[in-house]
Amino acid sequence: MSPMTASAPLPAIRRSQTTRKRRRCSACLDAEKRTGVKLTESFAMTPASTVSGLYLAHSQAHYFGVAKVERDQVEDYARRKGMPVAEVERWLAPILNYEPAAQAAE
Repeated sequence: MSPMTASAPLPAIRRSQTTRKRRRCSACLDAEKRTGVKLTESFAMTPASTVSGLYLAHSQAHYFGVAKVERDQVEDYARRKGMPVAEVERWLAPILNYEPAAQAAE
């Protein structure tokens, strides 16, 4: 078995999973020793700037970009979440395909 190379100690592990599974995963990867990233008692990674992820690729995969969000999508999301449209617009401002103030005036 070849040694694993890791850039972060743990893939995203749901909080609902047991600590026992987290301990096994961390021990299996020898995470702290191999990466220099420490784990807290609750298995959060430190320093706080540490990130982790699984990156999967396939030679026949097709990747795509996601378009900016339109007003009707924001209204639908706000309705489903029970949030004011203006609040959703604040959260999604960088990816809106319209100017919120201009739409509100119409």
